[in-house]
Amino acid sequence: MAGEKATRAGTVHALIREEIFQGRLQPGQRLRLVELAQRFTVSQSVVREALTRLSEQGLVTAAPQQGFSVVALSLQHLDELTEARVEIESLVLRRAVERGDLRWEAAAVAAHHQLAGTPTTLPDGSPDPEWFAVHERFHQALLAGCGNDRLLAVTMALRDAATLYRRWSRPVGHDYDRDVAHEHQQLLDAVLARNATTASRLLAEHIDRTSASLRTVVRAETEPVG
Repeated sequence: MAGEKATRAGTVHALIREEIFQGRLQPGQRLRLVELAQRFTVSQSVVREALTRLSEQGLVTAAPQQGFSVVALSLQHLDELTEARVEIESLVLRRAVERGDLRWEAAAVAAHHQLAGTPTTLPDGSPDPEWFAVHERFHQALLAGCGNDRLLAVTMALRDAATLYRRWSRPVGHDYDRDVAHEHQQLLDAVLARNATTASRLLAEHIDRTSASLRTVVRAETEPVG
């Protein structure tokens, strides 16, 4: 019985997590146990367990007497995380370009080939979760040649922390005109040309572009009316 409940909670956790990532559940939106239990045809305790897990992962907040809500957009957190990523991730890529061997180059090319061949959306027009997984593997492949496991671990931790912002850049930030495929191609070209300066600059711009649209949303919501 306990195992069955855990399985149901895992399923609900995955469904709510994806709805948050896709922007169907908006930043700061209240998550009511009764409504979610009815939607997913499970008990409120199952929903609570799923939301508690999401809270532990930083996707949901829990407040006394107020219940659960989708984590809100924080301009300070976004700016601090973006600055840290630009500084550290660009440095790690520079080291990878300087130190990476032929096997590293081949892995980066293969990862890009898979990324370029993966659709960004599903047939219904919603974002394809598989694209985000392949996208992450591409960036990991670029950074993996840095030759410093500690720097790489810090970089990947920062990328993990930015997952929600990456997923929100289109559905919440409305950044629909961005040519991400072109950005990735330019990045790979600079890496293969062993141009560390250009590669680092392109990566910094790539990271900041994701944050820029969300900054606009946050500022619009916090500006006084009239």
